[in-house]
Amino acid sequence: MKIAVMGAGAVGCYYGAMLARAGHEVTLIGRPGHVDAVNRDGLLFEFQSTKSFIEMKADTDARAIAGAGLVLFCVKSTDTADAGAQMKPFLGKDTIVMSLQNGVDNAERLSAVIGQPVIPTVVYVATSMEGPGHVKHHGRGELVIGRSDQSDAVAKTLRPAHIPVEISDNAQGALWAKMILNCAYNALSAIAQKPYGELVQSDGIWEVMRNAVDECMAVAAGCGVTVPGDVWGAIEKIVDTMPGQYSSTAQDLARGKPSEIDYLNGYIVRKGAELGIATPTNLALYAMTKLREGSSAA
Repeated sequence: MKIAVMGAGAVGCYYGAMLARAGHEVTLIGRPGHVDAVNRDGLLFEFQSTKSFIEMKADTDARAIAGAGLVLFCVKSTDTADAGAQMKPFLGKDTIVMSLQNGVDNAERLSAVIGQPVIPTVVYVATSMEGPGHVKHHGRGELVIGRSDQSDAVAKTLRPAHIPVEISDNAQGALWAKMILNCAYNALSAIAQKPYGELVQSDGIWEVMRNAVDECMAVAAGCGVTVPGDVWGAIEKIVDTMPGQYSSTAQDLARGKPSEIDYLNGYIVRKGAELGIATPTNLALYAMTKLREGSSAA
């Protein structure tokens, strides 16, 4: 299958690499420096204890999506509308589009822009960009996708590439579970510039995270969302499965880039205000991250 990755950051490059290794024709769409490195050498992929260069195409222009049967949409939440508008003219009517993004409303927002269905996808992977044309996998890699007419086709494409896929009837709840995990870890990792394993060793951090999660769960209930599974248990396990991982928000701030905090703790604060639910811990985490973001960009 011809597959395009719109937004070739750490997540997009990881799944692009896995699919290219399985024999699919993958095109990465990203920034010039990254694109140049991939076109020159291939994508340097650190996976488990191996390093290898994987040949694939790369482009800076959304027109490279033309002809793709599957698009992995991996841009930052802040760029959803703009990136969706860029790729809309090049999508086929049967092109399958998946939103592999943080936050809970990107699939809906993207679908409104491109005028066709988008499969909401929850991503559980620890990965980072180590430089232009260089992605490193730190752990996990499974996806949870919403049930649709296209879901079985997606699963049959991804599973042979060693990408675990669960098809869920409650994808929205799964997206909320992932967002709540992000609300617990991302801001704190960004503010302290520490990986998860080190972060939780500081006094009071578990209590702050617990308060943030309780607020998120209250807002989810106010929105009529059923959050599946043991959310707090999953949060506790992260320090075992991804102890050396810095949050995507921490990575953004370290590079002086805008973060997605408006779509994580900021989203909880806005929804809480609409519903009359107090969210003081999420507000503090949001405000401190915005302060850190401003100083990083200066």
